[in-house]
Amino acid sequence: MRRRGFLAAAGAAAVAQTPEKVIGSAAEALEVFDFVPVARKNVQSQHWAYLMGGSDDNSTVNANENGWSKWRIRARRHVDVSAVDLSVELFGQKLAHPVLAAPVAAHQAFHAEGEAATAKGAWSRKSQMILSTNASLNVRDVAKAYGGRLWFQLYSFSDFEVNRALLRNAEEAGCTAVTVTVDSVGGSPRIMQTRGGVKTEQRCRACHGTTQADYYKEHGNFDGIDMARNVGGPGRAVTWSVLDRIRAATKMKVLIKGVMTPEDAAECYRHGADGIVVSNHGGRAENSHYGTVDALPGIVEVVNGRMPVLIDGGIRRGVDVYKALALGATAVCVGRPYVWGLAAFGAEGVDKVFSMLQSDLRGIMQSCGATAIRHISPLSIERK
Repeated sequence: MRRRGFLAAAGAAAVAQTPEKVIGSAAEALEVFDFVPVARKNVQSQHWAYLMGGSDDNSTVNANENGWSKWRIRARRHVDVSAVDLSVELFGQKLAHPVLAAPVAAHQAFHAEGEAATAKGAWSRKSQMILSTNASLNVRDVAKAYGGRLWFQLYSFSDFEVNRALLRNAEEAGCTAVTVTVDSVGGSPRIMQTRGGVKTEQRCRACHGTTQADYYKEHGNFDGIDMARNVGGPGRAVTWSVLDRIRAATKMKVLIKGVMTPEDAAECYRHGADGIVVSNHGGRAENSHYGTVDALPGIVEVVNGRMPVLIDGGIRRGVDVYKALALGATAVCVGRPYVWGLAAFGAEGVDKVFSMLQSDLRGIMQSCGATAIRHISPLSIERK
């Protein structure tokens, strides 16, 4: 049995622990890990290290993945499960299933078509896509490739006019919700990523500039935005007053992404957030050793159904989705798995990743006697 958590921790060594047969098409994949050898071969080493690495020794990346195995499922029988409904409702919108595409930066580091390919693959499985502020492509171009209405992810900038411009562009592109990331405020020692390569090295400078202005040129959402007055990068000083200003600056639904404590969840509600995302930035924000699934029950309890609670972090199988829903999550977000699919086979790989997760979720629901998402409850699960 494959040990969970090895992928982020071992990086290139992960290839040796995946199946010996390297798949030749997306259709051959049996699980999301099958894309890893192909993706690893296709992606430059520094970009792979960026994707796979977390903070410090990757302990929090592993805590996210391993946390799901701490829970076991209580299966019910004697139920007609010939028809299973995976749909959920978020902000008045009916989604075909509860598995969303989490925001991940710079998709052109993994495939030439970048977020356009991701959008095509995600929409083919009706997966709600959340576009990163730091996407390679502009939100307008990604919206054209996507069949529905995108969500947008926002890093807050010291010059609030940058925030206004990003929000305005997202709204004009048809985005209906924005997830404001609040967990990237101090930087973290991303050792694996740094060892993979930094932009000042000659091999990186062949494609990348070394200044902050160069960075903005490489990410399409900053096209036409005056970044001259912004001090430092994004994600700094995301205080409650800043969140209040963001809330007032947009008509989109506002979710706070990076919540890991019941105290912050309660404050999010008090400040008018429409929802939250339990997240530690895929184990990249800080080396807390605190997996998102461990934080979820306390947050769900304090929210008490007053707003949607989403979660990301280490979700690799449909059974993980099932456990998240049983613990009270409204929906889940996945990041690294669909990027593996993107890097391996473009839009077809993304499509296959979401197809497998949906199929896995449907299968575990049938096995456990749940014919609709609303039938998955705390009684469906117990701590080991």
